[in-house]
Amino acid sequence: MSTGPGTPAAKPARTPRNMGAAAAGRIRPALTSRAAILGLVICVIALSLAYPLREYVTQRAEIARLQEQRNSAQDSVSELKKRKEQLQDPAYIEREARTRLHYQYPGERAYVVIPADRGEQTDDGDAASSEPWFTKLWKSVKGADEAGSTGDEVPDADVPRD
Repeated sequence: MSTGPGTPAAKPARTPRNMGAAAAGRIRPALTSRAAILGLVICVIALSLAYPLREYVTQRAEIARLQEQRNSAQDSVSELKKRKEQLQDPAYIEREARTRLHYQYPGERAYVVIPADRGEQTDDGDAASSEPWFTKLWKSVKGADEAGSTGDEVPDADVPRD
């Protein structure tokens, strides 16, 4: 078979070996336009969902806080109902008046026990600590006045020199 001037030259058939050489000459870009558009769409979706998602989380936190507040208010209401029931009982009121206010029936004698370690006594054990504050104040004023009249002389001031 001879090829003449009128016959076209046969092209070599494309084999995987030949395709590798052709592909090696052409470098594929790392980021195609389809990948860039896909990335842009994902970013837009993420940004459009960010605000509603933040609002959802905020509202869930608010709901949890309000439920906790409601539970504490219900607990408070139940305690107040119990207290109201107690105050309706005359025996409870009498017991509270006797213990808190030291009320007694006529003819009864009440004793109030005062603990020995009250901090009213001083280290010396003198009775001055049982005096009211204004008495202590007046005695300190008198003591300060008497200290000046004991004869201690106040030195004269020096005359300033020019």
